[in-house]
Amino acid sequence: MLPFTNQIRRLRFDAGEMTQQDLADRIGVTRQTVAAIEQGKYSPTLEAAFRIALVFKVPLEAVFQWQGDTKPAP
Repeated sequence: MLPFTNQIRRLRFDAGEMTQQDLADRIGVTRQTVAAIEQGKYSPTLEAAFRIALVFKVPLEAVFQWQGDTKPAP
């Protein structure tokens, strides 16, 4: 699993039950990519992460939450 979680499924539901395909079309990726990101199996590009946040009109932190090591890298 990735060191972060996301709220994509909840955000899609809150946005009128937007489908994965609808989100994929809006951010320029495949439905399979959205599904993998949503399930925590794939790390989105920085561009895709920002596009997702823009679709839902929320800050990036409202979509993705870091769960990994809290110490900064040396």
